Amino acid sequence: MTTSWKHALVEWLRHARDLLVDVSRPLVRPDDHAVPPPFPSRPIAYDRLRRVLLTDDVCRMLFEEYAAHQAGDRREEETGWVLLGVREKDEAVVLATLPAGANRDAGEAHEAVVLATLPAGVDPDASTAHVWFRSEGQAIASRIVRQSDKRLVILGVVHTHPGSLRHPSDGDFQGDSRWVPQLRGGEAVFDIGTADAACAEGTAFAYQPRPHVQCLGELRFSWYALGHGDRKYRPLPVEYTIGPDLARPLHAVWETLERHSDRIDRLYRQQAGLRCEVLSGPKPGLLLTLPLAANGEAIRVVLRDESVKYFLQRGGDVLEVGLSDDLVDRGVYLLLAELAGMA
Repeated sequence: MTTSWKHALVEWLRHARDLLVDVSRPLVRPDDHAVPPPFPSRPIAYDRLRRVLLTDDVCRMLFEEYAAHQAGDRREEETGWVLLGVREKDEAVVLATLPAGANRDAGEAHEAVVLATLPAGVDPDASTAHVWFRSEGQAIASRIVRQSDKRLVILGVVHTHPGSLRHPSDGDFQGDSRWVPQLRGGEAVFDIGTADAACAEGTAFAYQPRPHVQCLGELRFSWYALGHGDRKYRPLPVEYTIGPDLARPLHAVWETLERHSDRIDRLYRQQAGLRCEVLSGPKPGLLLTLPLAANGEAIRVVLRDESVKYFLQRGGDVLEVGLSDDLVDRGVYLLLAELAGMA
């Protein structure tokens, strides 16, 4: 920074309240919802899954996004979602959906790897599914959702089939059987989505022709479980409860999240105090907040599509910094260097 720029910064800090508009919009946080209780004091002795329990918002999100996919120009490709939630003794409670995203690799006969969200210790090459979640977006989204509840873990994967194959394929089994031992309880939930006319009789509301099947219009979800050592999938009854999709706010900013995911991930790994939240409003975005050593001071970064804006917060004052760098991690470190020089 030049001397004149430093002087301007000091002056602007005194009159910065007008710049609060962008960074003081209501935030949509996962912790706006009731946070489930903490882990039990003793480890759970897991039994085989007897059901998967979906919140009503999770169920709505899956049907909404599958319908949008079917109406788009990539309808002949497969798509999918990673499921996050709580693994109980004999049930999986799904609380969040992470979409495959725009950068997925999919096709009618494509076997690929669920990379970004695998738990520690899982060999990516040993976990296959029909949709390749190529972006690091799922990893960052998982970090954001888990900021409010560390119990959330990967429960399984949803993916669609362009035809009428309502059961996981042999290719699915070859990869899934090597992946499930790494998950909590040694078992995972798998859901196959199809858009076949056999379900077209109910269009006004969803119904269940079988305990493990959901239908809405032409859309059908068939739920299965696969445990360590199982020789085949087994149908898994699906039930509902009232609750949120904790990742729903992230779906509105998914392209932005994917665009900056590798840089945000680097900041998460290097800066323990970093938080990422969703900005609501007509133009939703992401807000990164990095607390500084001085009490009440922080660097705040607003990401909207390709736009990156940097702010300095001191107490109740927030100043937009005239820094132009689309690489958010580099921009944060440049600003930290300038602040260190000023000190």
